[in-house]
Amino acid sequence: MSKPTIPTVKGQIFELGPRFDNVQYVGEGAYGIVVSAFDCQRNEKVALKKVSPFEHQTYSQRTYREIWILSRMDHENIVKIHDIITSSTFEEMKDIYIVECFMETDLCRLLKTQKLSNDHICYFLYQMLRGLKYIHSANVLHRDLKPCNILLNAACDLRICDFGLARIADPESEQSGTLTEYVATRWYRAPEIMLTSKLYTKAIDIWSIGCIMAEMLSNRVLFPGKHYIDQLNLILQVLGSPSKEDFETIVNLKARAYLESLPHRTKVPWIQLYPYASESALDLLDKLLCFVPSRRITVEDALAHPYLEQYYDPTDETTDY
Repeated sequence: MSKPTIPTVKGQIFELGPRFDNVQYVGEGAYGIVVSAFDCQRNEKVALKKVSPFEHQTYSQRTYREIWILSRMDHENIVKIHDIITSSTFEEMKDIYIVECFMETDLCRLLKTQKLSNDHICYFLYQMLRGLKYIHSANVLHRDLKPCNILLNAACDLRICDFGLARIADPESEQSGTLTEYVATRWYRAPEIMLTSKLYTKAIDIWSIGCIMAEMLSNRVLFPGKHYIDQLNLILQVLGSPSKEDFETIVNLKARAYLESLPHRTKVPWIQLYPYASESALDLLDKLLCFVPSRRITVEDALAHPYLEQYYDPTDETTDY
């Protein structure tokens, strides 16, 4: 009797045993490689993320953090971990397979091929905020929201994924953490992460949602900075120079001095950038992308905004973590 074939995808061996069939490549990143497969035990198609966390301490921390947080979350708009598969002995444990619910694509891929209707933008944004409300209710900051971390299926259901950079916030403190590591892909990074004395709040996730909304409106990245300084300049080119009151919120004196040295910029009207967007959509966008984090709209108020009124139902926004 011949041994079962061990699937190989992109040069990676998937030692999964007989439980999984029809293994197909989906995507990959710094974390590892993702495939789809039919789970004979669950009798459904699933996503399998293969990670090799023990090659580097940072990978170990990210993998542990993601598993720890996601295994405790249960929400329609957050990716669901079904199972964790490891080797039977510690000595053999080089790779970990994370079994998750399968989603056909992500928002990044979708925006490369399709122009979204207002209805799609509205529905996707609502689901993102609904998931984020649950995340924030658990005092968790995602810290890396971007289109490729927004999963979608054919029914337009949406799930937030990749919690490898997430962290638990201090519910007793207005400041939610110290920036001790690389946080958020630059294009979606809130200005305070680059400007303050390494303190940030849940508002950093709201900024990222605003950047994603802008991208859905135009299929273009709003702030595609090439480096730290370029990122700040692109933000100021659109939002305009901070007011004197805004400057006073920047506690990092070097950062404040740099911004004050720049030529004055006038805010660009959102309608000029997104001429086909509704007034209501642009009003919400403006509130999501407020320069000062303490004045940025909260996830609760964003959900209650008139732009999302056709979906808004506070009784259907789970916060039972």
